[in-house]
Amino acid sequence: MDLIKKYFPNLTEEQYRQFAALYDIYADWNSKINVVSRKDFSQLYLHHVLHSLSIAKICEFEAGAKVLDVGCGGGFPSIPLAILFPKVSFTCVDSIAKKITVVNGVSKELGLLNVTPINARVESVHRHFDYVISRAVTDMSSFINWVWTKIERGQSGTLPNGIIALKGGDLAEELGLTRKKCTIYSIADIFDEEFFETKKIIFIKK
Repeated sequence: MDLIKKYFPNLTEEQYRQFAALYDIYADWNSKINVVSRKDFSQLYLHHVLHSLSIAKICEFEAGAKVLDVGCGGGFPSIPLAILFPKVSFTCVDSIAKKITVVNGVSKELGLLNVTPINARVESVHRHFDYVISRAVTDMSSFINWVWTKIERGQSGTLPNGIIALKGGDLAEELGLTRKKCTIYSIADIFDEEFFETKKIIFIKK
């Protein structure tokens, strides 16, 4: 929690309560359905929660914005962002049912009313969104093909509508194949912790 308070010092008491509750809630769910690596679980706030919240440092979503989290896994990045932006609608899609069970359970226990979990492949979701977010789901060319037609043009936050993806490592070749203009943000410029040294945020405007 110290990490959350360090980088997000102006949250409400309810938001701090929800962030503080994440550890025990995920620990309980993880004992039943393994969605966070058990060897990694002690670093939940650094490796998962704060990593997810890096998106908020480059794009503050407006109230009423519609965000799709593709391949949401256990709810990252969408659950931490849903706490941070309670007036933004988050749709969480994953093809693995047990992961959606966790997202549904966590969001209910936190009292999040702005999270809609869907067990499906993203290709079968026939709705439109302002932003599509993800964390290391697949190569960007494939990802763009999956979601591009689901994104509405416009601007519903501090960045224009589009794709915001969390990625790591050397991305030059992968991004070169997308045929889209990609803006790369280094998370190491946002957060001081060594963990983020090779972590990036990729933004592609619709």
